[in-house]
Amino acid sequence: MNAVLKTPHPLAGHTMTGAEMLVQILADEGVDVVFGYSGGAILPSYDAIFRFNAAHARADGSEPMPLIVPANEQAAGFMAAGYSRASGKVGVCMVTSGPGATNTVTPVRDCMADSIPMVVICGQVPTAAVGTDAFQEAPISSIMGAAAKHVFLVTDATKLEATVRSAFEIARTGRPGPVVVDIPKDVQNWSGPFRGEGTLPLPGYRARLKEVYENRVQPAQAEAFLELLKASKRPLIYAGGGVIHGEAAASLRAFAKAFGIPVTTTLMGIGAYDTTEPLCLQMLGMHGTAFANYAVDDCDFLIAIGARFDDRVAGNPARFAPSAKAIAHFDIDPSEINKVKRVHWHHVGELNAALTTLREHIAAQGFRPDYTAWHAHIAELKKTYAMNYERGGEWIQPHAVIETINRITRGEAVVATGVGQHQMWAAQYFDFKEPRLWLTSGSMGTMGFGLPAALGAAYAARGKVVIDIDGDASIRMNYGELETATTYNIPVKIVVLNNVGDGMVKQWQRLFFESRYSGSDKTLHQKDFIKAAEADGYKFAARVEKKADLDRVVAEFIAFDGPAFLEVMIDPMASVYPMVGPGQAYEQMITGDWIPTRGAKPAERVDASSTQMF
Repeated sequence: MNAVLKTPHPLAGHTMTGAEMLVQILADEGVDVVFGYSGGAILPSYDAIFRFNAAHARADGSEPMPLIVPANEQAAGFMAAGYSRASGKVGVCMVTSGPGATNTVTPVRDCMADSIPMVVICGQVPTAAVGTDAFQEAPISSIMGAAAKHVFLVTDATKLEATVRSAFEIARTGRPGPVVVDIPKDVQNWSGPFRGEGTLPLPGYRARLKEVYENRVQPAQAEAFLELLKASKRPLIYAGGGVIHGEAAASLRAFAKAFGIPVTTTLMGIGAYDTTEPLCLQMLGMHGTAFANYAVDDCDFLIAIGARFDDRVAGNPARFAPSAKAIAHFDIDPSEINKVKRVHWHHVGELNAALTTLREHIAAQGFRPDYTAWHAHIAELKKTYAMNYERGGEWIQPHAVIETINRITRGEAVVATGVGQHQMWAAQYFDFKEPRLWLTSGSMGTMGFGLPAALGAAYAARGKVVIDIDGDASIRMNYGELETATTYNIPVKIVVLNNVGDGMVKQWQRLFFESRYSGSDKTLHQKDFIKAAEADGYKFAARVEKKADLDRVVAEFIAFDGPAFLEVMIDPMASVYPMVGPGQAYEQMITGDWIPTRGAKPAERVDASSTQMF
C-alpha cells in the first residue's frame, strides 16, 4: 500500500522572523480577526500583522486579519472570548508584556471556567532579561499557570512554530479552554526557515484525548440506559454548556424529540434547545424558571448532558432531583463524573457519537414511550408557574424591556450580557432558537464582560443583530469600549438597564442583610450615560424614562444602522425571581409576588451566615 503524500506548505523553507511565523500560523489556523493592545515587547508581531494584511489585502481593500484595538487588554480578552462563544472557533488575543499580559488574567480565568477556547499571545522581555525584573516584565507562566488550560514560555525559537500550533490544538480539543503563549521579543525577532508543519510531542494529552474521542457507547451500556428509560415515567434532560461546546445541539434535539423527553438547560446551555419549543423548560437553577425547578423535583430519571451539577444548579446536592430513581451523566471530562452528585449510569466521550448511538439503539429496540401524562404535567407547570412580573405601576420594569426587544428579534439575535440582575432577566425573558446566540460570563460571573464580548461576537456573527444587555454598574467596568464600537463602526446595540446601583447586590442585601446597602447604592453618582455615549461618537443615544415611550424607542434603537446606545431607567426595587437561596433546595424557592409557589410560601429571609455563595 502506497503512503499518502502530504502536500507541503507553500511557504515551507522560506526564511521568516519568529513574528512572521506566528502570524502565518494564525492565518493557517483560520484566524480572521485579532484583538489586542500593542507595546514594546509585542511590537515585532504587531508589525508582522500589519505587513501580512498589506500583502494580502482583498480586492475591496479589507484586511484578512484585522487587528481590533480596545481601550484595555481585559476587554481584548473578552472580545476574543465573545468571538469564540459566538463562532465556536478559537479566539485570539495579542498583548504586550507585564501589565498588558496581567490585564488578561481575568478573561483567561473566565474562559477556563466556562470552557471557552482562546489563545492569548503575550510579548515578553528578551530571553536573557527574563527573571531580572526588567521593564514591563511579569512572571506570566507562574501567574497564568493557575488560570489557563496550559501556558507556554517559548525560549527556543526553533520550537515557536510547533508551540503555537499546539496551543491551538490544546485550546480547541477535549474540554476547551484558554492557552497562553508567552513569546520573548528576541524569539519574535529571530529568523529561520519556516517548516509549515509540526506540533510539540504531547503523548499524555493526546493519549487521553484519543481514549475519550474513541470511546463509544457499547451495546451493554446502551441496553443499561434503555432499561433505566423503560423504568421511567417522568424523564428529564438537564443540558449544559458542554452541548454547545461540543457542537452537539442537533444531536440533543434529535434525541429529545425521538422519545419526547422534556429539556431544561443551565445558564451556559441556553440555546442548546429551542426555548420556544413546548417541551423546553428554559433555564433551571438559582434563578431558573419555577416550572423547570419543579420539573427537576418531580422527574424520576434525570439525564445530565454536558452539565456539571454546579452550585448555581445543585445548591444542595443531596436534595437535588429528590424523586429521581436514577441519574445518567454524559460528559467529555472524566473528572466531572460523580464529582458533585453520584450517578447511576455515565459515559465519558464525544456527545454527538454518544447521543446518536443511544438514539439509534433505543429506536432499534422498538421503544415507543408514552409520556402523555408527563407532558401534560409539564404543560401545567409551565402554565401555573409561568414567568411574570409587575405589569402595573409607573416604573418601567426590566422584564418588559427584554420582552419588547424579544418581540422584534424573535429569538434570533446574539445577546451578550454583563453580570447581575440584568443578566438573569435576559436569560429568563429572551428566546434563543439556536446555540451560540447567548453569551454570558457563567462560572466566573465577571462584571464588564458584556460590552467587549458583544464587540467580539459581531465579528463572528456578521449580519446578525448583536445586543449587549448591561447594567449601569456592570458596564462601568469596561466603559472605555464604547469608543471601540464607534471607532470600528461595529453595529452593536447597547442597552443599559439603569437601577442606579449594584442591583443584584442590593437584592441580596434586602433579603439577607436587612436592606443595609453597603457599597451598592449609586444614587449619589453623577454619570450621564447619554452624554458619555454622544461624546464617544454615538449617533443614536437615547434614554427612556416613561413606559409609554418604550415600544417606540426600542423599535428605533434596533432598526438604527450602526452602533446604538439605549439607557432605560428601570424600577430600582425590581428583583430577580425565582430565586433559590445558596445551599437550599428547589422546594424552598422564593418566587416573589408575581409567580405562584407550590405549597407553603417559603420564608424570604435567610440567615446571612448561609449566604457565603453569592
